[in-house]
Amino acid sequence: MIDFASYLRPGDGVWWGQAGAEPSVLVDALLDQVASIGPVRAFCGLTWNGRLTRELPDELTVLSYGGLGELRSLSRHGRLDVVPCHYSSLPRMFAAGMLPCDVGLVQVSAPDAEGMVSLGIGVEYIADALAHTRLLVAEINHRMPATRGAPRLPLDAFAATVETDRPLLEAVPRESDAVDRAIAEHVASLVHDGDTIQVGVGTLPAAVLEALGAHSDLGVHSGMITDGVLDLVEKGVVTGARKEIDQGLVVTGAALGSTALYDRLADYPVEFRPASYTHAPEVLSHLRSLVSVNSAIEVDLLGQVGAEIRRGVHIRAVGGQVDFSRAASLTGARSVIALRSESGGESPITPVLHGPVVTTARVDVDAVVTEHGVARLTGQTVAERARRLIHIAAPHHQEQLHKNIVEQEDLR
Repeated sequence: MIDFASYLRPGDGVWWGQAGAEPSVLVDALLDQVASIGPVRAFCGLTWNGRLTRELPDELTVLSYGGLGELRSLSRHGRLDVVPCHYSSLPRMFAAGMLPCDVGLVQVSAPDAEGMVSLGIGVEYIADALAHTRLLVAEINHRMPATRGAPRLPLDAFAATVETDRPLLEAVPRESDAVDRAIAEHVASLVHDGDTIQVGVGTLPAAVLEALGAHSDLGVHSGMITDGVLDLVEKGVVTGARKEIDQGLVVTGAALGSTALYDRLADYPVEFRPASYTHAPEVLSHLRSLVSVNSAIEVDLLGQVGAEIRRGVHIRAVGGQVDFSRAASLTGARSVIALRSESGGESPITPVLHGPVVTTARVDVDAVVTEHGVARLTGQTVAERARRLIHIAAPHHQEQLHKNIVEQEDLR
């Protein structure tokens, strides 16, 4: 196994890939050794490594752009340092040395005939961090697919490597229910044939993709893709034929789903690009037909979106929501926020946000969707926005929402 004491000094910083591309073997080795190395700062994204929750050494400080996966528990216990940022700003922050980048841990494919490896299903911020990292260590996983789009790396780019042959981590959403499907149908009504879509990951986004099955000539430009995207490619729904750029291609930074998804990537026109491309404003501005579909924890009656914090705990992230919502609203087709009308007996449509921060500004939201319908907000007055949002709230919460508005007006 890798001796990290040879590469890390006290006070150094390390980063590693996220989700299915997380080099778990290397992360576990780091956790085993960091106590003998000294204080180390680590940056990562979505992780399912339970050891970061159960066995996090005092010598390791974890930073992230949000509270995703096991990082939620770290946030709950006050051990996660969140760096609030747009996903598009991560490349610049690595370049400026604002994020830990002394050592990078990556999971890559087996070398090809020319001795080159691929970053596989996790290109995203990793590809941008490489050039600003002093030293790289790789887990060469023989089950990591070699993907197209990002430059490949020679084996001598790595100071050390370990070889594995393990399944990539999967993320299969729960089965959608009637509420998910109702929301998805409303979202699908806002997507036109020929549009380019950005959709997130999870049960509701999966339902949205399924609801788009009757559309034609859709394009995809997204931070992550899931099984549902390839299903639409296979059906001929996603062709990318009308995309303003990257015609015929599905463009993404990462893949997150089942083993079947990972195994099928080579058979379809999918290109993996770094965050400096997938989320860049200058790139997104060319997609005049862009429709972004994102989720939220809550939306207030002004149309402001809270998508990061619940009851003081970071459970999500800004991520690419603002990058895509703003581009879709300003230079694209439309930006959509989709959520259930009730969560834990409470209305996520609320007079004021309960969380301490606004993730997405009201001016970057064209429509909010629940199972009860679509609230189109663009061009509407403050009062009309509130009326439309209340109309799509859960019926038994609507009266109280109206009362809250009246009470606020009485205080003015």
